[in-house]
Amino acid sequence: MKMIKPLPKIMVAPNGARRGKQDHPALPITIAETVATAKACVEQGADGLHMHIRDEQGKHTLDAGTYREALNELQNALPELYVQITTEAVSQYSAAQQRKLVKQLMPSAVSISIAEMLSDNEDKEASQFYNWCRDSNISVQHIIYDNDDLKRIEALSLLDKNHSLQLLFVLGRYTKNQQSMPKDLDPFYEWMQYKQNIDWATCAFGPGETDCLVEAYKRGGKVRIGFENSLWNRDGSIAKNNAERVAELVKFIT
Repeated sequence: MKMIKPLPKIMVAPNGARRGKQDHPALPITIAETVATAKACVEQGADGLHMHIRDEQGKHTLDAGTYREALNELQNALPELYVQITTEAVSQYSAAQQRKLVKQLMPSAVSISIAEMLSDNEDKEASQFYNWCRDSNISVQHIIYDNDDLKRIEALSLLDKNHSLQLLFVLGRYTKNQQSMPKDLDPFYEWMQYKQNIDWATCAFGPGETDCLVEAYKRGGKVRIGFENSLWNRDGSIAKNNAERVAELVKFIT
C-alpha cells in the first residue's frame, strides 16, 4: 500500500503549462528533457519534482498514458525522487476530467487547485473525491491563491486534526506583472497559526522568487522553485536553467 509522504523540502517545477522554448531554450518539453532536468536539479539539492506533461505539439495535456510513461521514466532514472503530477486545467479541462485523471493514474502525489476543483459547483463530488484520495493514500497538495481559497478549504471540511493537510501558497500570481514579495506570505502564514497538521510550501512569481522562498523557508515552510513561475535569479539575470535556480536557492537556505 502506498503511504502518504510529507512534501519535499525543495520541489522543482521546471516547465508549467504555458511557457515554451520561445520563453527559454532550456525549458523542458519532452519526457526525456524533463528527466534530464530532474537529474540536474537533484544534483543541486532538489528532492522533489512537480511535473507537467506536453503533447506532441508541446501543448499542456492531462493524458493519462503520457503521464504514465513519464512517471515510469522518472522511476527508472531517479527511483528515490518525490514526483508530483498536476491536474491544472488551463481553461482546457473540467473538474470532472481532473478527477478522472487521478483515478485513472493513481499517482502517489498530485497538485490540485481548490478553486478549479470547485469551479463547476460540484462541491459534493469534490468532497467525495478528496476523501477517496485520502483513503487511497494519494497525497493531494491543494493550491491556494488567496483568502477565498482558504475559505473553500474550510467549507469542504478538509482541515482534520488526524490527517496532515498539504498546501501550496502561490505568491504574486494575480499581482501587477505577476511580481511577488516576501510580505505576500503574511496572510497565509497568519491563517496557519490557528490550524494543526499543515504541511505547507510556497512558490512565487517573478524576479522576487528567491527572496520569497527564502522567507518561507525561514518560517518553517517548504519551497517550490523553477521556470514554471520564474526565469530570474535574485540579481535579476535570467537563469541558465532550472538547476541554476535550485543552486541559488540552496546557497541562501543552507
